[in-house]
Amino acid sequence: MSKISVVYWSQTGNTEAMAEAVGAGIAKAGKEADVVEVSSASMEDLKVAKVFALGCPAMGAEVLEEMEMEPFVEEVEGFAQGKTIALFGSYGWGDGQWMRDWEERMTAAGATVLNGEGLICQETPDDDAIKQCEELGEQLAQNA
Repeated sequence: MSKISVVYWSQTGNTEAMAEAVGAGIAKAGKEADVVEVSSASMEDLKVAKVFALGCPAMGAEVLEEMEMEPFVEEVEGFAQGKTIALFGSYGWGDGQWMRDWEERMTAAGATVLNGEGLICQETPDDDAIKQCEELGEQLAQNA
């Protein structure tokens, strides 16, 4: 059984908590999750995967984290065609523009964004947000 990768970048732990919940949902659906920080992620695993999840909070002027996550996402764009990708992340202010931009990039690269949109929550994920992340993981597993 191949693992479903949940790759994330987190500064305060909010997006990490979301990633762990997505992983829990994958496990609940009977699949194995590999929840890993972007600095430790295997691009080769993602290249052969049918589905995976990417998580990153909004940074600065509602953009992806620029040192690690942005270059990673740029590389993923090169092989995203035909993949189903779940996107998620937290934000502190704004209205989610970074996620809409990210969805558009993945779609333009030929990927299917699970549910047609990313899952976002403001600040620390509450019980409802954690439940939504688990459900996202379950859906991802069903598409594997």
